[in-house]
Amino acid sequence: MKILVAIAFVAILASLVWALVHMMRGRPASPEEQLPKKNNMATALAFRVGFSIVLFICVLISWKMGWIQPTGIPPGA
Repeated sequence: MKILVAIAFVAILASLVWALVHMMRGRPASPEEQLPKKNNMATALAFRVGFSIVLFICVLISWKMGWIQPTGIPPGA
């Protein structure tokens, strides 16, 4: 389970970096390059949201199945 969480976290960070790269490149400078392009930054951010939702669902299912146990502040402390 720890490996799955680590892979999902790396995928989330990679999609954020991908969106940053596409944001920094911007639009083409010359008028002859004004061909329609896909919005790669929006695609990268959509993947990030998808990875985050899948990670949350995996953690929730793992908790319900008893594979992971919550740790932290004990109740009533």
